[in-house]
Amino acid sequence: MTHVDALTGLLEGPKARGAFLIKSVFSPPWALRVEDRAPISLVTMVRGDAWVLPDRSTPALLRPGDVAVLRGPDPYTIADEQGTGVQIVVGPEQRCNTTEGEDVTDTMALGVRTWGDTLGQGSSVMLSGTYQAPSEIGRRLLNALPALLVRPAGAEDNALVALLADEIGRDEPGQELVLDRLLDLLFVSVLRAWLAAPGAGAPAWYRAQSDPTVGPALRLLHDNPGQPWTVELLARKVGVSRAGLARRFTTVVGEPPMSYLATWRLTLAADLLREPDATVAGVAHRVGW
Repeated sequence: MTHVDALTGLLEGPKARGAFLIKSVFSPPWALRVEDRAPISLVTMVRGDAWVLPDRSTPALLRPGDVAVLRGPDPYTIADEQGTGVQIVVGPEQRCNTTEGEDVTDTMALGVRTWGDTLGQGSSVMLSGTYQAPSEIGRRLLNALPALLVRPAGAEDNALVALLADEIGRDEPGQELVLDRLLDLLFVSVLRAWLAAPGAGAPAWYRAQSDPTVGPALRLLHDNPGQPWTVELLARKVGVSRAGLARRFTTVVGEPPMSYLATWRLTLAADLLREPDATVAGVAHRVGW
């Protein structure tokens, strides 16, 4: 598997199926607490700034065009200012309640996939896209992502955000499928930029693809996870000593080769089991169990 193929393998996972997409319109002060336990959410501002406040990560300011990717199931808050008190809590199945317990899911609806406190007059306009199930993303990608990833506004993403903003309020045949694919495109665009940026926090195994010793070893493991690998056999294939490979692999990737292989087989099996014709026995054979 080449470095490019490793990228393709990581990014081929996002496949939204009936994702929840909505445009929210608010007048400050506003703050939403999101507790929907979704595996992945994307948030971008069309107008106005907003603070994303994850429970387990550093807060980040979103300006128009910036895209935030939040890995669930941990909750987070998004607000016009860091100090604004939460007014609405978004729970499972996207039901929305005030902090006093009043269900405002329907009473705050403003039209097709549009929601908020005022129709078109709010100074904050936000687009949100939520993947409903972990199977829509893939275990490898979920394991690789940080709790919060923010992609600054760029020309490519801006075009996708503008298209998503235009399409999100349409109510035409096949519209759900169109929105699913637009969400996937935006997600992949953000991920591709993150993986390519030096020092951006991409997973160690991905960065290690360019290492002259570890890269070839990783490609062998990725290409042939079902082989009965040992460190000695892997070292022989790569053309280095057993001790040298073990030491270099652990330093660059952060864990020994066989530990990495065990984790890789588990994550690969989790993705393979999503395939319609998959059987436990067949998947076990493919990943070396």
